Amino acid sequence: YHNVYGPGMPADTPYSGVAAIFRSAIARGEAPRVFEDGRQVRDFVHVHDIARANVLAIEQVASHPAGLTAYNVASGHTFTIGQMAETLSRAAGGDAPVLTGDYRRFDVRHVVASPAAARAGLGFTAEITPEEGLAQLAQDPLRTR
Repeated sequence: YHNVYGPGMPADTPYSGVAAIFRSAIARGEAPRVFEDGRQVRDFVHVHDIARANVLAIEQVASHPAGLTAYNVASGHTFTIGQMAETLSRAAGGDAPVLTGDYRRFDVRHVVASPAAARAGLGFTAEITPEEGLAQLAQDPLRTR
């Protein structure tokens, strides 16, 4: 899966991904802090789309007993880290993101995926755009335990 986000994300943990980190900052009344220049590209996919892809994969197993196939489950929408921070902040009525200019060693600049094989093999296409999903995440409570 690529950069999964959505309802039920844990709050305040560095292992939960950038969406929850930004959302947690906004909930604390802080501006999201964006590393580098904010133009790092990712493919963010909503957890409801992930669930749907899993159902399609399970159905495929029943009809293809000979073996399994691995797929990239992604939205197919490129979105920058800066766009994510801005979208969440705007939707939540929070402060504008702060570009720190700081770099973290070993961070990958761009990570994107092609959902073409999942579309061909499973009939999967993500239905929730990052704009829609992040606007909802801005209103959803984060999981605190």
